[in-house]
Amino acid sequence: MSQDDIFVLTRASPGPVQKLLAVAVVLAIVTAAVSISWPLAGMQLRPVEAFVPFYLTAMFLIELITAVLLFSQFSILRTRALLIAANGYVFTALIMIPFTLTFPGVFEPGQGLIGGLQSSAWLYVLWHCGFALFVLGFALLKDLDLSAPYWQVRALEPIVLSLALTTAVVLAAAFICIAGEALLPTIMLDRFHFGDMWPYYVGAPIASLCICALIVLWSRRRTVLGLWLMVVMCLYLVEVPLSYYPTPFRFSVGWYAVRIIGIISSGVVLIVLLYEISKLYARLLRAVRAQQSEREARLMTGDAVAATIAHEVKQPLSAMITRAETGTRWLDRSTPDLDRAKAEFKQIAADGYRAGAVIDSIRANFKNDPSTRTSVDVDGLIGETIAMLRGDLQKHRIVVQAELNGDLRPIMGDRTQLQQVLLNLITNAIDAMTARDGPRILSVSSELRDDSGIVVSVADTGTGIGPQDAERVFNPLFTTKSGGMGMGLSICRSIIEAHDGQLWVVQNAPQGAVFQFALRPSK
Repeated sequence: MSQDDIFVLTRASPGPVQKLLAVAVVLAIVTAAVSISWPLAGMQLRPVEAFVPFYLTAMFLIELITAVLLFSQFSILRTRALLIAANGYVFTALIMIPFTLTFPGVFEPGQGLIGGLQSSAWLYVLWHCGFALFVLGFALLKDLDLSAPYWQVRALEPIVLSLALTTAVVLAAAFICIAGEALLPTIMLDRFHFGDMWPYYVGAPIASLCICALIVLWSRRRTVLGLWLMVVMCLYLVEVPLSYYPTPFRFSVGWYAVRIIGIISSGVVLIVLLYEISKLYARLLRAVRAQQSEREARLMTGDAVAATIAHEVKQPLSAMITRAETGTRWLDRSTPDLDRAKAEFKQIAADGYRAGAVIDSIRANFKNDPSTRTSVDVDGLIGETIAMLRGDLQKHRIVVQAELNGDLRPIMGDRTQLQQVLLNLITNAIDAMTARDGPRILSVSSELRDDSGIVVSVADTGTGIGPQDAERVFNPLFTTKSGGMGMGLSICRSIIEAHDGQLWVVQNAPQGAVFQFALRPSK
């Protein structure tokens, strides 16, 4: 699964907690429904006139909101599976309108506002069978790659077209069940009692399609949205026996239990969507903040380096130019003054050495004001930094092994600068591993040592650093990379030393390098 897939509900895989929660929801609802309805199977309850409109209104609103959220996801992701799922919820919301108009007692005592005795029963069948077919379509399409046409067209066009088709299907179903009610097989004997053929006309088709949808969802690679649609299909299956067995009539305890289960099954995907959207928003906000922090850190480092070099190097360079011109004039005389020319050239050499030493003065830019330092959780900082570079790590197929202590005390320091150190070290490790073939393993660990304090290690399996370069890599302008500037490790050491710590490198076994730095925890 790519990094982008975690943001796509039709591709993101559910975690173990979600899977256990889904199983627990189904088992809890089934257990509660059977425990309540079965002992009271023979109890005929009085019809509660307000219950049916309340139940249908709640269902209609939940289905409609769920459809809107799925359409909004489709407008961003443009996956056919999301379009099918969204229209499934539109279908159930729309078919509830004729179902409400035909249900006996909602608008007219003892009868529906339109249609006949069988109308609402057959609309119930088409409602559940139709939604199961939409779920089946979702299951069949969710593994397809994003196709170019769906990414190129505007999102509004497929949404409008699909809504028109879904509305046409609902109108056709309503027409058949209302205008052709006299031709439909008998499901209801009267307003309350189901006929003997109910299991064949209602139970069998609903159960068959739900089982087919479950099988296809289970056989395909399971996703977050697919998992909870499986829960909905399981609850649809629970409704079938509870509606007829052991008491085949409306307004029984089992009948009321089925309606409550229907509201739960309707709302479960909505709850998951709201939770996942809020989680994605939180993840996006953290990513934006991390990106801003990284950008500020890089700008701060770049500005500090540029300002120091521009200010400090200009003076020795100007002096070198002046002395070179003066030495040339001493040589251009009719009688060259070699001693004075030699003195000027020696000064040029001294200025050259001074220009090289200017890089060391960059350290002054990282001498922090103690008032800017805060309490920093080292393990949390490591986790955040790895998350910031997750894209590069996955792009280069690098396996990350994080071994964090978990019991480390916080340290006092500048969080932005310490994160810049980790970013530099991990980025260097990525570059070192992509430069060669072989296993690519990045190991980041933290531990508490009595003699050194908190030690953070960044180990790679890359090209490594030779013993002759182990100390030189921290020198300004020294680099082992063809396109490197030789500033990163020098700045890292400056930051760590400004925090009264140490930064060093050792060989990794069997290959690669391990960069380590030690910091003192807060007392």
